[in-house]
Amino acid sequence: MFEAHFQTFEEPEGGVALTARLSALREELARRKLMGFVVPRADQQQNEYVAASEERLAWLTGFTGSAGLAIVLAKEAALFVDGRYTLQAGKQVDRKAWQVEPLVEPPPEHWLTRHLTAGDRLGFDPWLHTSAAAERLAAACAKAGAELVAVDSNPVDTVWSERPAPPLGPVAIHGTQFSGEIEAEKLKRIRLEINKLGVDALVLSDSHAVAWAFNIRGADVSHTPLPLSYALVPKDGRPLVFIDHRKLSNATRDHLEQSADVEEPAALAPKLTELAKRGASIALDSATAADALSRLIAGAGGKPVRGNDPVSLLKAVKNITEIEGTRTAHQRDAVALVRFLAWIDREAPSGHLTEIDTVEALETFRRQTGALKDVSFPTIAGTGPNGAIVHYRVTRKSNRRIAPGDLLLIDSGAQYQDGTTDVTRTIAIGQPTDEMRDRFTRVLRGHIAIARAVFPDGTTGAQLDTLARQYLWQAGIDFEHGTGHGVGSYLSVHEGPARISKLGTTPLKRGMILSNEPGYYKTDAYGIRIENLELVIGTDIVGAEKPVNAFETLTLAPIDRRLIEVDMLSSSELTWLNDYHARVARVVRPHLDDNATKLWLDEATAALK
Repeated sequence: MFEAHFQTFEEPEGGVALTARLSALREELARRKLMGFVVPRADQQQNEYVAASEERLAWLTGFTGSAGLAIVLAKEAALFVDGRYTLQAGKQVDRKAWQVEPLVEPPPEHWLTRHLTAGDRLGFDPWLHTSAAAERLAAACAKAGAELVAVDSNPVDTVWSERPAPPLGPVAIHGTQFSGEIEAEKLKRIRLEINKLGVDALVLSDSHAVAWAFNIRGADVSHTPLPLSYALVPKDGRPLVFIDHRKLSNATRDHLEQSADVEEPAALAPKLTELAKRGASIALDSATAADALSRLIAGAGGKPVRGNDPVSLLKAVKNITEIEGTRTAHQRDAVALVRFLAWIDREAPSGHLTEIDTVEALETFRRQTGALKDVSFPTIAGTGPNGAIVHYRVTRKSNRRIAPGDLLLIDSGAQYQDGTTDVTRTIAIGQPTDEMRDRFTRVLRGHIAIARAVFPDGTTGAQLDTLARQYLWQAGIDFEHGTGHGVGSYLSVHEGPARISKLGTTPLKRGMILSNEPGYYKTDAYGIRIENLELVIGTDIVGAEKPVNAFETLTLAPIDRRLIEVDMLSSSELTWLNDYHARVARVVRPHLDDNATKLWLDEATAALK
């Protein structure tokens, strides 16, 4: 009945079968007189999702997580992953060939200084590291008396005999009915930022920034409609967009040429060199610009100016058209979600459903809207102990049957042309325990605290983060991830620079969209997360002495009433929940076509007393 078009469940190859690749790389390093080499999980633009041709870390090690780094030395090799992926990495790599080490505390550089010796030459690909990352590696090498060497070509690519070709996803025009602003107006605003920076030009090394500025979308990576590309915006004169011409139809080329000159990607280096030779100062995004760009500009006599990409903040603040589009996308998504949740409640108690069944069903309900372009990330569907793995991804091997007494955590999202969605619901299968209800209600109270927050303009995500944790802290428990991330408009589901987390230092501005997703995870038992997307809006407070903001909840899907301990809620929290459920019913019910689902929705959104 159901199938997934945008997701697969195959177990990636890994472990002992890949040790021949490690040996081949070591031979290549010896040929180049290198003692070692650093392999990040990255492409030239530090994208979250990378093309198959850029999956060097997965090809070499077997580890398929979204963050990691490997260091290969002549006698030793280590894979560095953060806490989300420790268990996964241990299962995917050959532990005889690889040490699995922490990515953050201590960092990989610490390992390097202990394993390098004086005179060693450590190679790195300057196109795959930011300048800050390269400087950290150089400092670690210097400490050991070793040398960091920028390679001209990547040795992994040399030994990767069946490396996929770079992607050629067709580029599409993202019309003003979705973007709400023509390119000329966006470029005017970008140039104001260039003037503020006091530089001669800005490099857009983040493909998301190019997509936003020139109103294009693409299909080069999974789950995000990215056209891999660069742009160079001078303070005066026409911008340049660097993109593989094979991706462009006549219409998309004409669209781009109305506001920019279009060049092949290979033209970026000569154009930057030409500008740098005139002594130009050129702004680079410290988060996504490759160290190779800094080296190129400085080497030609220019001045690389590293800092925050001003486009990321412009892009994060959605305009009226984008806001209306995301409201429409969330209403459409809500109908699919309700149909899915009603189906789960009908089918799961029998005990025959698996995690993969739920992923396939949810994607199918979304495809039936007729508007789904892709899922916005691989669906996380974890039942029982799998729900406690924050970034769990079901495979045929790990696929678990959903049993009575389980909690099913399902975190998913969709890409529609008018908006990007991301939602998590935790569902009780059968009778939940008292502990489950207590933990769920504490998570819910934190979620409501964020949803109801009222805060002065200029407040940061770090200042709000505690609101989501307070009720968990009262029980001596917490969750290890951030409370929320920014979300794009038919772009990345994880968009900077704003976030609600201990590290969220960007002020929240009206028009930003952020997730609100506190959770609780009991290892080997169950996981709980409740996630809605929130829009930052202005609000009026009588007597307020400065502008005040609040959140408008965009996501519309019932929260499982069976998991709520009503006595733990304050009267205002109960009012919020009942009002939210009334709104879900009001918006979704008219779009449901079968009575069974309507009756399920009526019960799922009935007021709690």
